[in-house]
Amino acid sequence: MPQQAVPNPMGMMFPVLMMFLIFYVLVFRPQTKARKAHEQMVKQLKKHDEVVTSGGMFGTVVNVKPDAVTLRVDENVRIDVEKSAIARLVKSRSGESESGSEARA
Repeated sequence: MPQQAVPNPMGMMFPVLMMFLIFYVLVFRPQTKARKAHEQMVKQLKKHDEVVTSGGMFGTVVNVKPDAVTLRVDENVRIDVEKSAIARLVKSRSGESESGSEARA
């Protein structure tokens, strides 16, 4: 009777490790970089920055509190939102556009 070859355990782990590495490079790393960039943007918010909330509301930062931001969305209309609800910075106080397009409807 011929003996059956015993598979090498390291040879069986190689495809699993390669799949994990590809998954890390394509999913985890970009997501982590985007989260860190968003956290940094929220930390650097200043008065007079124009932002968009996660609900799609445009506003100008009036006051920055430790856990919230006060936005002016219209004349005499101010709302408080959590810092995490700020989706993106439209125009910084220094006048540079973060999104590349300054057109607002």
